[in-house]
Amino acid sequence: MGHQHTRSAPAHYRCVGVGVGPANLSLASLLHGQPDLPNLFIDRKESFTWHDGQQMPGSSLQVSMLKDLVSLADPSNPFSFLSYLHDQGRVYHFLNARFDDVPRLEFRNYLAWASRRNENLAFGETVLEVGFDDVFTVRTDRRTVTADNVVLGVGSEPWLPGHVGDRLGPTQFHIAQFMTLAQNLAGKRVVVVGGGQSGAEAVLDLISRPAGDLPRRVSWISRRRNYFPIDDSPFTNDYYMPSYADYFYGLRREVREEFNTRHILTSDGISESTLRDIYQRIYVHRFIDGNPDLVGLHPNREVTSVAAGPYGGWQVSTRHNDEPDAAELFEADVVIWATGFRPARTDFLAPIAGRLERDGDELRIDEDYAVQWDGPSDRRIFVQNAARGQRGLADPNLSLIAWRSRRIADRLCGVRSDEQLASFIEWSTKVAPGAQSRWSA
Repeated sequence: MGHQHTRSAPAHYRCVGVGVGPANLSLASLLHGQPDLPNLFIDRKESFTWHDGQQMPGSSLQVSMLKDLVSLADPSNPFSFLSYLHDQGRVYHFLNARFDDVPRLEFRNYLAWASRRNENLAFGETVLEVGFDDVFTVRTDRRTVTADNVVLGVGSEPWLPGHVGDRLGPTQFHIAQFMTLAQNLAGKRVVVVGGGQSGAEAVLDLISRPAGDLPRRVSWISRRRNYFPIDDSPFTNDYYMPSYADYFYGLRREVREEFNTRHILTSDGISESTLRDIYQRIYVHRFIDGNPDLVGLHPNREVTSVAAGPYGGWQVSTRHNDEPDAAELFEADVVIWATGFRPARTDFLAPIAGRLERDGDELRIDEDYAVQWDGPSDRRIFVQNAARGQRGLADPNLSLIAWRSRRIADRLCGVRSDEQLASFIEWSTKVAPGAQSRWSA
């Protein structure tokens, strides 16, 4: 059962959040303890979860532990990762462990700890609709409340190609269900589709199992030309600074789209440690343990269809990107789709959907993540984690959640916090059109 704090709260709030993932949990942490800004955050889950189905043993964050809920916006905030370690009595143990990267399960436990300490969160409650009549009306399956502002933080949901259809089940599933369904695979043929970090972690887990639990074969298929590492170099990481997020927001839409496509490996590449572990495991299986057929690596291929096999299992058809007329067929007992996530649906906005402006598939936002609409300027719907096309590759991940939450909190409070220094890189030109640069000879 989830925790539901009971309190005599007003029916009207300055801010109501829909969804309690890391994004809205960050905002709730920054707003906590502000009596002049009553807030409530609602989530349909019974208790806090964060990619619980993907918590493979040994998996770790791809970002710094400082990119927690609050530290980069308010280092003294009691909801920081360091506060969590101190509260649990293991801050020295964590230091002594010298993790190269924070274990993902530890970070998940930190997030759950933060959720338990905040009485403004309500779990096990589903928002049914959001309407507007001078104030926002938020109707759930338990009650109706009103709010001056609403913050959407409903997170993401698994994405699957259309040809998967209605075939999902125990032998064909999304990576989000890995920890539940990827069990008892000894002696079976497994196909993993997807060349990002999630696909890599699935492959590593499968080929690291004890000899008696190993699959018969693990085939790893990816559209990418190889299994590419994440670009985590210093200047590339400037893409994940607030100043670049603001610069990106001002670019033309076609430029933003081209950037997100070209630089996807800055957010969706594979950790070098994971790649090294996979390569070493393949070496051991092939050359030391005498199991050369355990792993099949098949990059640069597009899955075109999946059909039931004539003798059970599945037949996965692919097309090679360099040889489009050459089709390949993979026999599988289990197919695991590591094909990523997309922003979750917001059907509860139906009563006001026609009043909200859109930018392609996204709600159009302003510089403070408020949706542009035809309502009063002091009544806002804010969007968290669903503006990748307008705010860049950092929007769906942890890098800027504290800064984004601070930007929203400032708007709610009518203030503007001091920003950190801009990037070393001058992203935009300082020369007027037609003028000569001061660097010219």
